[in-house]
Amino acid sequence: MIAFDGDRISALSINLTQLSGRLQERGALRHTPAGIPVLEFSLTHESIQTESEVERTVHCEMDCLAVGNQAQLLAAVKPGDELKVSGFLAARSLKRRMPILHVNTIEFVEGNKNGI
Repeated sequence: MIAFDGDRISALSINLTQLSGRLQERGALRHTPAGIPVLEFSLTHESIQTESEVERTVHCEMDCLAVGNQAQLLAAVKPGDELKVSGFLAARSLKRRMPILHVNTIEFVEGNKNGI
């Protein structure tokens, strides 16, 4: 639940997303004007989830954004590699309100990649 108090958002707002899947697509590593690495990628997720006591197969793609060290780590990941990510959802931009997952943590599922 998001509660607004004037111009502030209250402490009741929660925005934490965890997702596992395969790296579908990875953009080029770029840098902000301040020199901070940024990398956009998409994750393909497949699972079986229970909804109202009925199992259903879930397929989805999530656009993601990694900044800083996380971006540098992902620059070496190949499409098809399995990842677990967590972070928060935000609008892609002021004009494009579709959500993008801002990744705070990455776990490489298969093997030990890049020393992690």
